[in-house]
Amino acid sequence: MSKVVEVIDTGTSELLCEIRERVAVITLNRPEARNSLSDHLTPALRTMIRTCGENPDVGALLITGAGTAFCSGGDVKGMGANRKQAVLEMSFDERVADLQERQRLLTGALVAVRKPTIAALPGPAAGAGLAIAMACDIRIAAQSAFVSTGYLRVGLSGDYGIAWLLTRLVGTARARELMFTAEKVEANRAEAIGLFNRVVPDDRLQDEAFILARGMAQGPTLALRYMKDNLDEALAFDFATARDHEAERLIRTTMTADHREAVQAFIEKRKPNFTGN
Repeated sequence: MSKVVEVIDTGTSELLCEIRERVAVITLNRPEARNSLSDHLTPALRTMIRTCGENPDVGALLITGAGTAFCSGGDVKGMGANRKQAVLEMSFDERVADLQERQRLLTGALVAVRKPTIAALPGPAAGAGLAIAMACDIRIAAQSAFVSTGYLRVGLSGDYGIAWLLTRLVGTARARELMFTAEKVEANRAEAIGLFNRVVPDDRLQDEAFILARGMAQGPTLALRYMKDNLDEALAFDFATARDHEAERLIRTTMTADHREAVQAFIEKRKPNFTGN
């Protein structure tokens, strides 16, 4: 029996989105440009993150790239002579505010999604592309994938929260090394230092990533949301405060139909059927 696939109109061919088995599969689709961000792709990606994050029929977001790259970051060619005149005419403060807003609506929105988010990397992720991958909860990568912070190579300091995200994933010393050198980090090392959660054969990436996302998408919605809240607070609050908030959320989940279903399924030795209630 075939599974229903809902194709979502993103407004551009540079970004594809479909919903399968409660997983929103969002594909950056500029393979000829290593899926670099563009004036069409980036706004569409912001919209899809928000739309899928709010859609009750979506239980998890899976972000990937077409072809042999995840996302090479900003369009370097656009940083030079092709830079838009409107941007050049902005004041310093206007340009800062513009970037802050674009960041808030992309990696900021991705971190804020209260559903599991997975990045599947078929190949390189660099610069802002790496920030997008790190803003997801989990990263699964093909064996041929690699990452680079990249900013050093174009004389820039970093954006989209890359320093914050990188520091929390790999620690201060490694984050500084990767930012200051912009070195290429191969998949096995990326997994060893905590940048990747899993590395799989290239031809298994999309299947393995979808299976992982589907398992989470079909889980207890409220419990997963509260898990994300607990994990976020683990980085921000002291132990006593985080522990107290954790207790409150657990009691709330004991009052859900999904909890009752999980207990009954355990007793009956069957797979639970969660409904998000």
